[in-house]
Order: sequence, then structure tokens, then C-alpha cells
Amino acid sequence: MTMGSSARAYPAVLRAAIGLGVYAGMFGATFGAVSVGSGLTIGQTMILSLVMFSGASQFAFVGVAAAGSPWAAIPAALLLGARNAFYGVPIAEILSPRGWRRLVTAHFVIDETTAMAVGQAEPRAKRYAFWATALILFTLWQTGSLVGALLGAAVDPERFGLDAAAPAVFLALLWPSLRTRSGQIVAVAGGLLALLLIPVAPAGVPVIAAVAVAVIAGLARR
Repeated sequence: MTMGSSARAYPAVLRAAIGLGVYAGMFGATFGAVSVGSGLTIGQTMILSLVMFSGASQFAFVGVAAAGSPWAAIPAALLLGARNAFYGVPIAEILSPRGWRRLVTAHFVIDETTAMAVGQAEPRAKRYAFWATALILFTLWQTGSLVGALLGAAVDPERFGLDAAAPAVFLALLWPSLRTRSGQIVAVAGGLLALLLIPVAPAGVPVIAAVAVAVIAGLARR
């Protein structure tokens, strides 16, 4: 694929990134409201969003912190965030960051940025998709978190359909990969493993196990 054909993919990537960003902003507002409702201040909520920037981990942290000691919330947040380490494998190949850039890149390695990057066909488009998605999501997530923290209980996740939005977004990101036989096998294997672990494993472990299935399958193909 030529540089011109890669550039022609940019508008579609940007539109998709903006769509994800709108969802992230609304979901971030939910987090801000939940965080303040759990006892954190607006400042603490924003620091958590800026430093952690991982929706599931942030929700886990404030949820456990509200029920007990903040120190007990740290392992729960780390457990859910551990899956991002697996995403570092394909992203490192796509971006090849060096030095301090590795730390900056790692901060933006999340579900959406990884899915957008690996979903492109050409290296330039992969890099563009990662950074466009990362910067848009980061900006709108912080904005949404602040709005939610300021509005507090006025933000109702069920009213806006945010409880169903997250699974729908991830399914849309994964759908192109499910068109292939190998993608279908990996999806079924990961899903079955997660379902088996849900009744017996701590929260977060089934997700990590499913991600591990995908990573192992990708390495085996190589």
C-alpha cells in the first residue's frame, strides 16, 4: 500500500476516533459522578483520570475505595489494568518507541487505541490510528470526568444507555477480525475461558485470561 492510499484511510480513521471519543466523554462523565459520589474530591477524581486513564481500572478503584480502605482498591485496579500489558506487544511492533517515548506511549495503550491500530492494513495508518484515537479519547475522557464530577448525581448511566454502550463499542472494534476463521476461533476460545472463570476467579481475572488467549494465538501464528 502506498503513502497516498494510507492517507486516504485517515478521514475514516478520524471519524471512528471521534465517535469513540464522544462515547469516552459520556462514559467519563459517569466515572466523574461515581467517583465524587464514592467520596473522592473533584481534584482527586481528575488526578485519577489523568494518571490512570483506564476506565475499568478507575471504576474498580473508586468502587473498592468506597467500600473500604483505598489501599485495598489498588490491587483491584492493577488487576484490571494488567490486560493493557498484553496490548503492548502489538503496539511496540507498530510504533517501535524508544527512550522516554516508551513511557508516553504506554500511557495511551488501552483497548480502543490498540483495536484501532491493529485494525488498519498499512503501517502509517496504524500509527495514525493509534495516536489520533489516543489524543481524542484522552481529551474527551478528561473533559467528561470533570463534567461528571461537577454534576454529580445528575449523571445517570442507564438514562443515557452507557451501561450498554461499552460492550457495543468493543464489539464494533472487534467485528472486522471476526470475519476470519482464526478470529472466530480465538473469540470463542477466549469467551468460553472467561465464562468458565467468572464463577471461581476474582474480578478482572477472566478478562485477563481471555486477552492471554488472543496474545498466545497471535504469537503462535507468527
